[in-house]
Amino acid sequence: MSATPASMPRMIGRWHGLVIDCPEPRALAEFYEKLLGMVRVQDDDAFVVIGDAPDRPGVAFVRVEGWLPPKWPEETAQMHFDVRVDDLASAGEQVLALGARRLDGGGERFHVYADPAGHPFCLVSW
Repeated sequence: MSATPASMPRMIGRWHGLVIDCPEPRALAEFYEKLLGMVRVQDDDAFVVIGDAPDRPGVAFVRVEGWLPPKWPEETAQMHFDVRVDDLASAGEQVLALGARRLDGGGERFHVYADPAGHPFCLVSW
């Protein structure tokens, strides 16, 4: 058993996944499968998980009745994806074709979009 350096906190658990509330889990999972190059690892009517393998952390989408998207940029106390791309313009065209919409904000190296359910995400190019 290896020693843990005193400056490192003891691990309580391992990351299992990120769960995103939405009105239509299958539709939003399909959007992110195409955006992130992931595969569906669990598929129930109200709960869908995508990832790179069933035994690794994934992104889950859960049906929430009456869900309302955040108002960008006023409601900023939330999480969002940053997706690294080689070409902002080309990637932007592709996500728009998948059903995303461009949001205000961004800069020379990142553009802000909303997924089909209204969650903000950024395409970044460094």
